[in-house]
Amino acid sequence: MTAPTLSKIATACAVLMVLASCANTIRGVGKDTANAVNATEDAGHTVKKAAQ
Repeated sequence: MTAPTLSKIATACAVLMVLASCANTIRGVGKDTANAVNATEDAGHTVKKAAQ
């Protein structure tokens, strides 16, 4: 293998790793947002029950 070929392979691997890490981060943000919504709804139900 020549140096340019190895360079292209290394670049492709690096790009794939970056894209995979971005997907994990986006998925994590989605889970965090869902948890925040659930916590807010639970707090609203608690306040509603306390007010009755």
